[in-house]
Amino acid sequence: MPVKIDADLPSAKFLEQENIFCMTSKRALSQEIRPLKIAVLNLMPNKTATETQLLRLIGNTPLQVEIVLLRTATYASKHTDEEYMKAFYMTFDEALEKNLRFDGLIITGAPVEQLEFADVKYWSEIVRILDWAKENVYSSMYICWAAQAAMFYLYGIDKNPLSEKMFGVFRHKVYNKYNPIVRGFNDEFWAPHSRYTQVKREAVEKDGRLEILADSEEAGLYLVASKDGRHVFVFGHGEYDVNTLDDEYKRDRARGLKTKKPKHYYKNGKPVMNWRAHESLLVSNWLNYCVYQVTPYDLAKL
Repeated sequence: MPVKIDADLPSAKFLEQENIFCMTSKRALSQEIRPLKIAVLNLMPNKTATETQLLRLIGNTPLQVEIVLLRTATYASKHTDEEYMKAFYMTFDEALEKNLRFDGLIITGAPVEQLEFADVKYWSEIVRILDWAKENVYSSMYICWAAQAAMFYLYGIDKNPLSEKMFGVFRHKVYNKYNPIVRGFNDEFWAPHSRYTQVKREAVEKDGRLEILADSEEAGLYLVASKDGRHVFVFGHGEYDVNTLDDEYKRDRARGLKTKKPKHYYKNGKPVMNWRAHESLLVSNWLNYCVYQVTPYDLAKL
C-alpha cells in the first residue's frame, strides 16, 4: 500500500525509481479509507536523504500512510535551502495552529549528541513536542539522539559519553521474541550505529516501565520500548543506506577528526548492506502493532 506524500517532494523521484508505492493527495482522496497520519520531525542535516530513507521503510507496509514533515522553528537548517523547508515542512507551531493530531510520530537523530541536552539550540522546542505528543500522538519512534533525548526527558535516564565514536555495523541479540515489535526477527541481526554517547543498559533495566528488546555486546542498546508500546527507542541508524556510514567516515576525516573506519562494514574494501530486512520489519511492526491496531479511528479521541 502507498505512502501519501507531496507530489513535488524531491525524495519522491528516488522512491519511484525503487518502485516504492507513493500516492499523491489527490489520488488518496478518492479512496474510502483513513490513512494513518504519521509526523516526521527531521533533525538530520541532509533532509532529502533522511526523507528517502524513512519513506522507503514506511512505504514497504500494507498500510496507507499520510506523512507530515515537521521542522524546528528555533533553529534553521544550514544544509537545506529555506525555500525547500517552507515548501515541504511545517513547524510545530503551525501544526498546533491547525490542531493536528497524529497516529504516529518519528523523531530522527541529530548531530548534537556531544552537547548537554539543555545546550541544544532547539531543546525547549523538543520538550514542547514531547509534552504535546503525550495527548496528541498515539505512538512515537525515536532514532539515535532523539532516542537518548526522549529517554532523558520522559524517563530521567541520561546519556553517557563514550571514549570514541561507536561507529559501524554490529551484531545484536533479540530479547522476548514474543513482543510484537520484534515479531519475525531472527535471534540475531545486524544494524548500524554512529554516535559518541550511550544510554546504559543497567539504567534502563531499573525502570519497570521499559523493556529492552535488542542489544549488542559490542555496541550496547539498540531497541527499547515502553511496555504500553507508546514509545519505541532505536539507538542506532537502521534507516541508513548502504553508503551512509562510508560518507560519514570520509566527512569526519575531511574535517580532521580521528574517526576510525566503521567496524564490520566493508567487504573487499566496499560497504555491504546487511540490515535492511530487519529495519523494514521493525518499522512495519511498529506501524502495525503500536499504531494501526490500537490507534482510535477518530484522532480527536486520543
